[in-house]
Amino acid sequence: MNRSRRALALAVVTLSTAAVITACGGSGGASDDASRGGSAPAAGAQDLNPHPVADLKQGGTLKMAIEQWISQYNPNQVDGTQGDASAITALVEPELFRLDAKGVPHRNPDFLVSAEVVSTAPQVVRYRLNPKAKWSDGKPLSWRDFAAQWKALNGRDKRFAAADTSGYAQISDVARGADDQEVTVTFGTPYADWQNLFGPLLPASLNATPESFAKAWAGTVPVTANAFTIGAYDRTAQTITAVPDPNWWGEKPKLDKVIFWALDGSSYVDAYLNKEIDYTSAASPEAYQRLKGDKGTDIRIGARWDQVTLSLNGRRGPLRDVRVRQAVMLGVDRTALAKVAGKDLPFQPKVLGNHFFMPNQEGYQDNAGSFGKRDVARAKKLLEAAGWRDAGPGKPRTKDGARLTLDYVLPSDTAGLAMDQAKLTQQMLGEIGVDAQLRKVPSNDYFDKYVHRSNYDLSQFRQVDQVFRSQAYSGYRMPQAGNTFSNYGGVSSPEVDRLLLTASRTTDVKKQIALYNQADAAVWEVGHSLPLYQRPQILAVRKDLANFGATGLGSEQLVKTGRLK
Repeated sequence: MNRSRRALALAVVTLSTAAVITACGGSGGASDDASRGGSAPAAGAQDLNPHPVADLKQGGTLKMAIEQWISQYNPNQVDGTQGDASAITALVEPELFRLDAKGVPHRNPDFLVSAEVVSTAPQVVRYRLNPKAKWSDGKPLSWRDFAAQWKALNGRDKRFAAADTSGYAQISDVARGADDQEVTVTFGTPYADWQNLFGPLLPASLNATPESFAKAWAGTVPVTANAFTIGAYDRTAQTITAVPDPNWWGEKPKLDKVIFWALDGSSYVDAYLNKEIDYTSAASPEAYQRLKGDKGTDIRIGARWDQVTLSLNGRRGPLRDVRVRQAVMLGVDRTALAKVAGKDLPFQPKVLGNHFFMPNQEGYQDNAGSFGKRDVARAKKLLEAAGWRDAGPGKPRTKDGARLTLDYVLPSDTAGLAMDQAKLTQQMLGEIGVDAQLRKVPSNDYFDKYVHRSNYDLSQFRQVDQVFRSQAYSGYRMPQAGNTFSNYGGVSSPEVDRLLLTASRTTDVKKQIALYNQADAAVWEVGHSLPLYQRPQILAVRKDLANFGATGLGSEQLVKTGRLK
């Protein structure tokens, strides 16, 4: 599934599974390997089997796998950034803007009559809400919802455990306009990505207090306002069922149900082949080989913002030392990992030299510098300088009697490609004297108890859909008063913080791109994380599903998804 745009860059997804897909209109494409030409799709590429809704049957069920049972549905809360949770919330809450195939935002008329910048000094945005738009509790959407969301997310009240305050922190006032359905938002400093704010919009009552901000969303979505609402939560069956909202004022969905099933990632391909789910990722070599010839299956390919990352936790243990983090980065052969990931796929993943741009995006440049290639000799020198002494071939380095051991945490369902890469990384690090201990933890706990709690030394996961560049800030900013935001490894610097904030306030695109590239070079130097490669968006989808599949940078629109007549 796609992600709520507000949670896009915050959302992290395990490498072993890919329960993320998008669906909206766009150009389709042939699915055979030869037609792809071996090249990665360009930015803007989609593969959706597009059809007018008149070609679709009324009714039917769409079955999707998700990575875990959801414990927090508020995408703005620090524990709510898991990708599937954000996607489910986005399905049932107001999305004020939709992204087209190239990631450009457009006003969603179901919720907005208008939205425009009416002043630039200071920057003022005026929203006019659709008067038909109402919450499931009967209250109309109003300026009060905007005001409450701003107050919860602007960072001034530290009791709100906000995952990201960027953009909201730059707002100086949210006020009522001509009536309750007109909203005026004034910025103290300019904010280039203003369309990214208030998406999804959440009801004022649930942003009212720190308690409602967190506890009201624990395990449930209490109030909705979209074409779908939640019909049932079944903890025993591990399913969440979304159904059409009978009070919806917009275009009616074709589907009767969308079922989300929390399933071990290792079971996705079998579940798809057994027709228990309607799509799955075919982005790993083993999955692609099993799925590409399946009768009744389309292989759909798009250009998604999807970065496979090795996260380094600088908040504890040996990785608190920047020299050790840099040594780990130099000890990993990213080209080898990308080759393993691309074996037998229709195109090869590209090694990443940038944290903020994909290789097929405008603005991309390789800022990895001396960290771009594996350098065993330099890695060993850095470890020596940090006091970690060579203990002999095949043995971990030691310091003050302690061994250089790092806890490499993986979900329990890790298998296939993800396990092969973990073992290969473990072997590479062993060659520089780092003992990376692979430790599997329950998949349902992986994010909630380990990644979100910084309870790991190393972990490999995906960061997805960072279409608005300012979304990156929460993942790279300086932690404050115990809140790491989405910077789970806690690694940053005042320079990184300053450059990213300045970039988010810069409306000149060329200057903004230059600032993000300066910030990226600084991120490499502090050893925040190691971007590995851009993960291919390759999906196996039922042939009769239309307006569904690989949307690349676009927003999903399940209201238009259905089965062909």
